[in-house]
Amino acid sequence: MNNQEIEKVACLIIGSGPAGYTAAIYAARADMKPVMYQGMQPGGQLTTTNEVENFPGYPDGITGPAMMLELEAQAKRFDADIRFGFITKVDFSGEIHKCWTESGHEIHAETVIIATGASAKYLGLPSEQKYLEMGGGVSACAVCDGFFYRGQETVIVGAGDSACEEAHYLSKLCTKVTMLVRKDEFRASKIMADRVKNTPNIEILFNTETEEVLGDNNGVTGARVKNIVTGEVKDIPCTGFFVAIGHKPNTDIFADFIELDEVGYIKYAQPGTSKTNVPGVFVAGDAADKNYRQAITAAGTGCMAALDAERYLAAKH
Repeated sequence: MNNQEIEKVACLIIGSGPAGYTAAIYAARADMKPVMYQGMQPGGQLTTTNEVENFPGYPDGITGPAMMLELEAQAKRFDADIRFGFITKVDFSGEIHKCWTESGHEIHAETVIIATGASAKYLGLPSEQKYLEMGGGVSACAVCDGFFYRGQETVIVGAGDSACEEAHYLSKLCTKVTMLVRKDEFRASKIMADRVKNTPNIEILFNTETEEVLGDNNGVTGARVKNIVTGEVKDIPCTGFFVAIGHKPNTDIFADFIELDEVGYIKYAQPGTSKTNVPGVFVAGDAADKNYRQAITAAGTGCMAALDAERYLAAKH
């Protein structure tokens, strides 16, 4: 098919994490012949996660990339059309939802399921990225990975509510948690800030930035930090380095048509459904979820989006 030819589909799924693949499985089984574009990071955030041990049905655990390959194979088994590439532009102003790929191919979809997820923000230090890619001690999800650091010392960077929540979560598993806050106070609500201040094994270092994540071939061994007021540099021993400075939902291309909150998460038009403010456009996974951000909740909303899309099509025809 050449780019000039407009492709018409009943269901277009944008994104390929647990939400997108689950939507594809349900939509394909409902004979909606879904077409999925996998996006910039096929498999989504889970491809940066080494061990997934909290997804039901995997008693021995599974790696993030292996799990995504299994979900992809399951969707393909029911003839979902899964494609490399990404959607770079949409026009949801009319009844037919128009979308364009990076190569300019135009698709007209009766229903669209947005499963573009969110990207964790990192500090951007070369040493941080090195151990993140190695799967050896850098993580952006304490709830996902904290278990691996039981009885060990960890460092967490961040100043907001979720950083405080994650620090408190780690404090129950780790012997010591050092919290690095860049300014001289928390951004978090008072109740969350007080909770970490009153936890004996959490040490809070204000006015502190990370200079380097230290480690060896086995993973992280510490963090080199600097007090930006005094200039003092010191090394903190740790085996886990957690980054909790926020997420950015991958929703920029929808901003002209879909209602977003102040950070960019897609708003549900009707709580308890996957509906957006545009009829026929549904959302699943972390593009709309700043609360839970788990593979299992993303998969659940992927199922909801496919069922909502199927009902929408049934009412139309």
